[in-house]
Formats: sequence, structure tokens, C-alpha cells
Amino acid sequence: MTPKLISADDINRVVWKACDTFRGLIDPSQYKDYILTMLFLKYVSDVHDDLYQQYLAKYEGEKDRKSRADRAMKMERFLLPKECSFNYLYERRSAEDIGSLINGALNDLEEANREKLFSADGSGIFRNIDFNSSNLGDVKDKNTRLRNLLIDFSELDLSPSHLEHNDVIGDAYEYLIGYFASDAGKKAGEFYTPAMVSTLLAKLTKAQPGARICDPTCGSASLLIKAGREVGSPNVSLYGQEANGSTWALAVQNMFLHGFDGAVIRWGDTIRNPKLKEGDQLMKFDVVVANPPFSLDKWGADDTEKDDKKNGGQPQSGFKAAADPYQRFWRGVPPKSKGDWAFISHMIEVAYDGHGRVGVVVPHGVLFRGGGEGKIRQKTIEDNMLDAVIGLPANLFFGTGIPAAILLFNKGRRKQTDVLFIDASQRFESGKNQNRLRPQDVADIVQTYRHFAEGKLAAGVVEDKYSYVARQQEIAGNDYNLNIPRYVDTFEEESEIDIAATQQEIERLKVELATVEKEMEKYLKELGL
Repeated sequence: MTPKLISADDINRVVWKACDTFRGLIDPSQYKDYILTMLFLKYVSDVHDDLYQQYLAKYEGEKDRKSRADRAMKMERFLLPKECSFNYLYERRSAEDIGSLINGALNDLEEANREKLFSADGSGIFRNIDFNSSNLGDVKDKNTRLRNLLIDFSELDLSPSHLEHNDVIGDAYEYLIGYFASDAGKKAGEFYTPAMVSTLLAKLTKAQPGARICDPTCGSASLLIKAGREVGSPNVSLYGQEANGSTWALAVQNMFLHGFDGAVIRWGDTIRNPKLKEGDQLMKFDVVVANPPFSLDKWGADDTEKDDKKNGGQPQSGFKAAADPYQRFWRGVPPKSKGDWAFISHMIEVAYDGHGRVGVVVPHGVLFRGGGEGKIRQKTIEDNMLDAVIGLPANLFFGTGIPAAILLFNKGRRKQTDVLFIDASQRFESGKNQNRLRPQDVADIVQTYRHFAEGKLAAGVVEDKYSYVARQQEIAGNDYNLNIPRYVDTFEEESEIDIAATQQEIERLKVELATVEKEMEKYLKELGL
């Protein structure tokens, strides 16, 4: 009898069961790291064991069968020392130092695969997770929890021959990141972009085979992976950078689980210390996508500090956007308390001149705020790079209920100077905690934008109360304000009121009220009140 193949639902069921080990003990935004790391270790171990058995079968009957299989394994995706395998840990699940054994296994796995599992500055992806932490309880409770965790994951066989299809692991991992994001609430915004928003942005910026795609604030890399998959070809290069160390680790694992082994994910602050470079210059990309933190305070406009004790009372030099060595802010330096245009400026500068495209999620304030932001916005529009402004429904994102927008920039517009505006704020499926875009909502936005990009839409109203194509002169006449209602008229006229009929209804209600009052008075007298 053929054994049942493992589906993403099977993986999710086991993982949810494993989550019970940590619920009520630590925050979901923390225990996701333990759960997803164990899933990654189990996957690497099962793939290794499966391949090893294949090589042993291949060299069946040969004297040096085992040594040949061992040599072949050294050429595979991951090297897995015996003490690093899930099975090694499972066999020792009752050990008093099981937390230390797991930490040691992860450390040795990193060391054996430094090129894949270390950042450019020498930090491993498991550096921020400690299975021996006192946060997991006292020694006895911690050991019980870790033993149960190993037992739960032992139910899964994640070897390729037992999976329903090639994308099962990656899809399950992606789903689980979304699941943890819904549990984590506000903190989820640091590592997760809702799936349908990622899908929409990936489709709007669809790249061609051979393209370089970058997400400079990649979180757990869900958006970057969607953009890579949208190409429809393995011939694509993915690059990302993430400031949070734990989230960077998720992104690296996510890439491997989705089969993007060649992806380059750097750890560091994109504005203060961009890591994606070629020589002394910033690397350029065909497509740049991102969902940066909304209106980030202290993003690095001027990091000069004064430290009397350490620096003798003299100013200590730090990052200054006005003196950026990569000249990303030549259109202007955004306000210190609003980093939106800092990220947008970076994205535009790292897109290839002549054809690079940018898609970015922003809060609506980016569209109309004045001051320094207004000047940067004006210069960007005058440089003819703004392609489209798309308003999204409220409450799509974890951690904020405010509506957001997508800005699309194109550095290869040439003769095209019009800008497409779409108000998609009323097209969504309402949810208890989060609203979501439906496939048809995404399809409507993408189709409208593609018709615009193909030159099929004339200036003016495209679809009443939904889309509008504005001339650049019209935008200039609005002082470069991109607030969507200035272009897409969503005003709903109220139906005319029949004054005579309304007056008659009022008179009727007065008579009815008088009758009720008389009845009420009668009953009160009968009750002696």
C-alpha cells in the first residue's frame, strides 16, 4: 500500500500541536523562532537522510559503497554532521542538557555551512535563539517542553519522496509565518506582509527572466519570494536586506525552503549601512519592492551624538543623510521623524537607470504631506518616474488599521508622463481581525494597471469612482499633492428628498404619537400612578 504523502496541512497540524509547548509561557513573536527553527532542522535532516539512502542504493554492491556515498553527500546543499541531525537530538530527548545539545547542534550546523548560514559580517542565523534559555522555565519544565517539541516534530517525514509536491515545505513555512503574525499582533509588522498584498505587488512589478529583484526591507522575505515566483522561471536573482537579526534568520531559512538557494540576504540597516553593493557602489536592480516600516522615527537623518564620557564632550560622528556617501538623498533629506521618503529614495536610486521599476507600500501621508517631503515628491514627479498611485483598503496590515497605498515608479517611462490613480479602498473581504484582498480585487487592480502600462488608457476617468489617469500638468496644478480623492471622485450623491411626502410622514407620526400617549396615560391611571 502506497503511504500517504505529506501535505502542508499535515505540517501545520503538527506545528500547531508543537506551539502548545510554548503558549502562555512566551510571546508568539518569540516562540515562532523556536518552532520555525525546529521545522528547518527537521527538513534539512530528512532531506540529508533521504539523499544518503539514494546514494547507498546507487552504489549497491560496490566495496567502497559507504565512502562513495559520504563523498557524494559533501557536494549536496547542506553538510550535516551527525551530532547536528534531528534524529541525533531525538534519541537524546530525555537528556538533562537537551537545551545545550540543541544549541550545539545548531551552532555546528552553521559552522559546517558557513557560506550559506552566516551573514557577511560573520553572524550565524541561529545566533539570536537559545534553547537553553531560562525564559523556557526552570530546568525540569524546560527539559519537558523541549522533549515534547522533539516528539511532536518526530511525527513528520519531510524527505522529498514523502511530500505531496515540491513546494509543500515552503508553502507550509510561509503559512506558519502568517499564522504567527496574526498571533503576534502589532509586532508582526516587523516581519510579515499579508499574502495578498505581496501577491498584488509582485504582479504589479512582474520581472522578466534573468532579472535582479531586491527587497531592501525584506522581513521574512515573503514579498521577495512572491516577486521571484511571479517571474515564472528559475532564472532570477533575489537580494534582500533586513535590520532585525531574528527576522533576517527567518528570511534566510525561508529562501532555502522555497528552493531559492542562490538568494543573497544581508543583515543590517539599509539606510545607515546598505550591504548590497558591488565594489564601493550600491548594487542596481531591475525590480525593487518593499513594505518598509511606516513613518519610521529616528531613521538616520542625522545620527550625530554627544557622549561626554566616551568622547571627551566632543560630537561623535555618525550617519548623516545629507552627507550620504551613496548620494541617495539628492532630491532632499526627509524629516527626522518620518522615514518614508528615505526608503523610497533608496529604492529609486538602486533601480537601474533606463528601465528599473519600484513598487512600495506607504501610508497615505506620503501622498500629501508638505515641507521636505513635499519637495522630494515634487522633484520625483517632475523627473517623470511616478507611474501609479493605488489606494488599498483599511485594516489589511498587522499592527495598524490605517489604509495604505502602493506607489509604482518606473525609470524607463520616456514619453509617458501621465499617472494612474486607483481607489481600491472599498474592494475587499471583511474579516474579524484583518480585512483581506480577494483574488478578484487583485485581478482588477493588475488589469487596470497593465492597460495603463500598455498605453490603452486615455487621460481622465477610466472607471467611475475607481480609476483615473491624470496629466502631469494636473498634478502640478494640485501642488504635487497625490491624495487620491483629488483625482478619483468617490462622492456619492444623496437621493433627492421629497419635501411634501416627508412633511406628510411627520404629520402622520405626530398623530400616532398622540394616540400612544393617550393610551399610556389611561394605563397609568388604572395603576394609580
